[in-house]
Amino acid sequence: MSDAKVQPHWPAPFRGSHNVISRVVIPGSKSVTNRALILASQCISPSLLRRPLVSRDSELMVSGLRSLGVGIEEIQTTVDGIEELQWKVTPATLHGNISIDVGNAGTVMRFLPPFAALAKGDISFDGDPRSHERPLGPVIKALEDLGISISHDGRYSLPMVLHGSGEIPGGELVIDASASSQFLSALLLIAPSMKNGLIARHVGSSLPSMPHIEMTVEMLRDFGAEVIVDSNSNTWTVQSGDLYGKELVIEPDLSNAAPFVSMAMVSGGSITIADWPMKTTQPGDQLRSILTRMGAKVDLHSEGLTVTGTGKISGIDIDLHDVGELTPSIAALAALADSPSHLRGIAHLRLHETDRLAALTREINSLGGNVREEESSLHITPAPLHGGLFHTYDDHRLATAGAVLGLAVKGIEVENIATTRKTLPDFPGLWSSILQ
Repeated sequence: MSDAKVQPHWPAPFRGSHNVISRVVIPGSKSVTNRALILASQCISPSLLRRPLVSRDSELMVSGLRSLGVGIEEIQTTVDGIEELQWKVTPATLHGNISIDVGNAGTVMRFLPPFAALAKGDISFDGDPRSHERPLGPVIKALEDLGISISHDGRYSLPMVLHGSGEIPGGELVIDASASSQFLSALLLIAPSMKNGLIARHVGSSLPSMPHIEMTVEMLRDFGAEVIVDSNSNTWTVQSGDLYGKELVIEPDLSNAAPFVSMAMVSGGSITIADWPMKTTQPGDQLRSILTRMGAKVDLHSEGLTVTGTGKISGIDIDLHDVGELTPSIAALAALADSPSHLRGIAHLRLHETDRLAALTREINSLGGNVREEESSLHITPAPLHGGLFHTYDDHRLATAGAVLGLAVKGIEVENIATTRKTLPDFPGLWSSILQ
């Protein structure tokens, strides 16, 4: 049993300058897993998803799809002598008159409603209290523009009831996805099943997390969709047509690797993340260049990615607009660096599981840090840190940032470390095992 299940405040293991050398197997990507589930559920034949992520977010997605009628069978098998989990996804005729819990999972609350619009009947959506505050309006409005009836009392947020007619007409659509790339991905993922396909044009400020849009497009094509991207006009065209089941190995979640590779920089030694892909659309792949700039030695090889500490953490001035999910770990490293950092382009992080800019500022400063918060950036000047309670605000990436700081600072306790289960099944157990 991990410490997260028996202690309300998790004492973050202190490592100091003692070298750590380890190979780490990171669970599958949440972003890839949940996109694959939506796509596989639309196919004309079954799919086999190998090494999917098992976490609260993916379990909520699976539960929602099953309640709509999709068959998802768990298979435990052995591949090359290694136990492997697989999910067999069998599409089916969808039905409504159900309730779906989205928790506080952005991909679930944004990807499932468009898919559910293919069902007949009423589908009620609700989630954790924080889900009522997270932006969902562009997805609701887009579905309404496409002819779907939704009851939301004019709030354009959860809770809501979608009145499915069994089809989505599709056609041309204008959407402002500047608050979250998931708004656009949610519609593109279901576009092949729309009667007339979809021509979606983004208006507004620049799209955050463009790598996630590229991931959506690549996965659509992998399942047989015809997608045309016009970057000049910010327009995506997806033809109506059949998708075909496939066997897909889910890549490790590279964003979840951020705190583990940070361990090498803070404590010295080296961390190898197994099976790091040579080519990927995951935003987390940018860790290679970011950590190099911050002083690490980074080597991508056939066994994975090895990050080696050099005994120095350099401050960094960087625009993290496209890789905002890396910000908490980068901010933790910046607080331990030898020079100031400026993390820019991250205003959209205020709309995630919590306001991450305000939370990082408050928690690092409560430990003696010097973080100055602006509307879309953080200015971090290294200062002597001390122990204390690091609050997480039910945000998994805040929790892992606290763990990174605890490597270098004695006496840090992380409140609600169990929130990491959102994307990592047993973060405390894995973290502690590396440091033994």
